[in-house]
Amino acid sequence: MRSFRSILLTGGAGFIGSSLARHLLAFEKVERLVVLDKLTYAGSRDNLAGPDQDPRFEFVQGDIADRPLLGELLRQHNTTGVFNLAAESHVDRSILNADDFVATNIVGTANLLETCRAARVPLLHCSTDEVYGSALVPHKFLETTPLAPSSPYSASKASADLLCLAAVTTYRQDLVITRCANNYGLRQHPEKLIPTIIRHALRDEPIPLFGGGMQIRDWIHVDDHCRGMITALHRGQSGHIYNLGGHCERTNLGLTRSILTILGKPESLISTAPDRPGHDLRYSVDTTKALRFLGWSPQTQMAKALPAVVRELAANMAD
Repeated sequence: MRSFRSILLTGGAGFIGSSLARHLLAFEKVERLVVLDKLTYAGSRDNLAGPDQDPRFEFVQGDIADRPLLGELLRQHNTTGVFNLAAESHVDRSILNADDFVATNIVGTANLLETCRAARVPLLHCSTDEVYGSALVPHKFLETTPLAPSSPYSASKASADLLCLAAVTTYRQDLVITRCANNYGLRQHPEKLIPTIIRHALRDEPIPLFGGGMQIRDWIHVDDHCRGMITALHRGQSGHIYNLGGHCERTNLGLTRSILTILGKPESLISTAPDRPGHDLRYSVDTTKALRFLGWSPQTQMAKALPAVVRELAANMAD
């Protein structure tokens, strides 16, 4: 099992990263947590309010493309493990311009791999179920499912995954990969689906759903995702991939209706928008491997957790 004494968390000022920072600091065995974030549109120091008061916490604004900085951080803090969550992740932005996605998700990951290999520091690479493409009902993605990314974003993440797996084969590098379903929870970026629905509903504006909202997504609470990543780095086998899902498949239309009900808004706000290019119809991951070898399974039921999440996100938007 790998040590959690001193951790470097890249992309830690984002939605999932800031949640992971909170989970890591809940462990007494974590003596130092260094968050490295470039603070682009998706990252904010406000997301780290609370963790930044912990004496074990340190924030560094920087880029995973900066190899000297990475090397210095690993040496200075005697780092024993790295979580890589630094990524450009908004699909629509990748369709408009893929340059940043290639720079961060591919080149940045390659740079981090080299730095961790030189320092002999274990790495967890956070990936996505989108690398598999679209799943036909009733099939679910296995970790061995061939990659078939549909967007520049998912292609950049698939490329990063392949670089990681090549590093294991070529250099025997110590790393694991997690591929996760759609996340929901607090501090999610306003561009993502659930905050977008809430924002439009609060303003009584039409809520545009690509292609009528019939796309199916598996939803996982961000806290379950964080527990899965921690468990995977702690006891996952090097070179292995672990799917993390919430066992909660919803159409975008059905999710929108649920959110409108929570907010007391009419379904007449729902409108249809032309489907975006490369839009996968369904994502669904099989999490049997994570349960069998990590002892991990999702603990949060979306039907019970969603109302509180929606109301708090809505309250923050109203502030």
